[in-house]
Amino acid sequence: MEKSYVVKQISIFSENRPGRLAAVAGALRDAKINIFAFSIAEANGFGVVRALVDRPDDAYRTLTDLGFRVSFTDVIGVKMRDEPGGLSDIASILGDAGVNIEYAYAYSGKDGAVLILR
Repeated sequence: MEKSYVVKQISIFSENRPGRLAAVAGALRDAKINIFAFSIAEANGFGVVRALVDRPDDAYRTLTDLGFRVSFTDVIGVKMRDEPGGLSDIASILGDAGVNIEYAYAYSGKDGAVLILR
């Protein structure tokens, strides 16, 4: 593992229906908040958008002002090799250390690939 750090993730809770992601993304666009990475999960008719943004506190205010239920979670970002086996290496190290992964998502940016873990 090259580098790891704690990142503030924003989670947006909403009913699972057409247009909700567009509303979230549009509100963040209008506030000039950049989304680095996101994932969407669904359970019992509700969706959770988990996102990494450049200004999490501003994103929180923007979305709660529009009536969205929003929370923060600290997650771990691990820089990894952006090539075959990069994820396998990190998963093996964490598994061997007895670390459970609740959920994960990744993104690849200008500085390489990053795995986000909780």
